[in-house]
Amino acid sequence: MQKPELSIEFFPPQTSEGDDKLRATRGKLARLNPAFFSVTYGAGGSTRERTFATVKEIAADGFEAAPHLSCVGSTRASIREILGEYAAAGIKRIVALRGDLPSGVGDAGEFRYANELVEFIRSESGDRFRIEVAAYPEWHPQAKTPRDDLLAFKRKADAGADSAITQYFYNFDAYLHFVDEVRAMGVDLPIVPGIMPIASFSKLARFSDACGAEIPRWMRKKFEAFGDDAESIRAFGLDVVTELCERLLAAGAPGLHFYSMNQAGLTTAICERLKLV
Repeated sequence: MQKPELSIEFFPPQTSEGDDKLRATRGKLARLNPAFFSVTYGAGGSTRERTFATVKEIAADGFEAAPHLSCVGSTRASIREILGEYAAAGIKRIVALRGDLPSGVGDAGEFRYANELVEFIRSESGDRFRIEVAAYPEWHPQAKTPRDDLLAFKRKADAGADSAITQYFYNFDAYLHFVDEVRAMGVDLPIVPGIMPIASFSKLARFSDACGAEIPRWMRKKFEAFGDDAESIRAFGLDVVTELCERLLAAGAPGLHFYSMNQAGLTTAICERLKLV
């Protein structure tokens, strides 16, 4: 069986201390031999310069870097400029997203949806970049119906996306169902599961409620029963996420994309348990 492709996501630090911590984290995670490190892009492009600086540093260290690009607040001219900067820096992969509008900001930019951004990147750059897009096994929280969300995903594929990374989830069947649904629509892109290691249940619950990722009731109840016992929460979280990864890989998932939150410990521990180190 072919070894699954690993990838790891970072967010750009806001301070020089954060930069130093991320360098140390990246050094630890490099031993997992990931296919690429992705770097997020703040709402409305608010972290553009920090994203670019982080991406350039990763690339300079000899790793493949995949910057996020979002529609929100972007113009064709600004995206064209960014694409030129990334091409000059030797970047080969981009994660193209719609993005969320920052609170209090009314300008959504010239691109309404991610498929329009993908199409523009293709028209400007041809096959210069490998384009990753987002997928939502439990449906995008703003989708009117599951069918609408599937059609939105198909439009991204038809616009020229190469592969997809999912929102994180803990419901194994949701991933299988989503893959079956898009395959039935004729979409054959690799769909890589997004994996969120669990360090703190309270933080995970807040984040999940905001982004529409379901925490199954049995998981919630178990975590709540641990109260403030951080060690038990970490141990149970490791067990749950490792088992999820095992089932996904056994079912044919092409790889795993870890939302690292700029930490190395849990991602490394899961990969060690999966014997992927």
